Amino acid sequence: MKEPKIVTKNLDLYYSEKQALKNISMDVQANKVTALIGPSGCGKSTYLRTLNRMNDLIYGVKIKGDVVIDGLDIYGRNVDVVNLRKRVGMVFQKANLFPKSIYSNLTYGPKLNGIRKKKVLEEIVEKTLQQAALWDEVKDRLNSLATGLSGGQQQRLCIARSLAVEPDIILMDEPASALDPIATAKIEELIHELKENYTIVIVTHNMQQAARVSDMTAFFYIGELIEYDKTTKIFTSPGKKQTEDYVSGRFG
Repeated sequence: MKEPKIVTKNLDLYYSEKQALKNISMDVQANKVTALIGPSGCGKSTYLRTLNRMNDLIYGVKIKGDVVIDGLDIYGRNVDVVNLRKRVGMVFQKANLFPKSIYSNLTYGPKLNGIRKKKVLEEIVEKTLQQAALWDEVKDRLNSLATGLSGGQQQRLCIARSLAVEPDIILMDEPASALDPIATAKIEELIHELKENYTIVIVTHNMQQAARVSDMTAFFYIGELIEYDKTTKIFTSPGKKQTEDYVSGRFG
């Protein structure tokens, strides 16, 4: 088996005195979709944010244990966090676009990284919109305000924007929870296509969505990783009664 893309070992996370993650150990394989499931407040999003050090931005957070990406301990002393977040893109629950044009949203990251040539920027815009299955819908309105797009289009634009800085991991925190079923289906289709080139970790409340889009599923409960296995096994013959109760809708 190939080396895992992300290795988490004995990870504990505290918000001041409150422990939010307890001894989490799991390996995430490259070019797979890994779903994090569990009831609200169980640590899914907290764990997701440890993978690009977004928790660093929260006052009073303490982290113990290891998070290693491609052999690099991302909490090591000399890690360039800006560079890390370039490699590990993030798509949030609610589209968080800049109040600028579609074109400006997509070129913001590349420009920060020193890309200035108009032709190169135009190629990035077209390529990422194609990847996000949005090019045909917006190619004639690249200078229009991004916030004028529909909710589903805005979320796909956020995905395109995360691709514009060429990450190799994409984190998604309930990317379809605010969308209608048609827009949700488009996002799921997109996730399926993107895993050929990217490693994707997605938090979802939606059991059916986890079953549809992911290869591996991790079930979190009150800060602990209860079970982590192939998605088909988690949903058809889980090893723990707690997992079975949750995926069958008995609690949560």
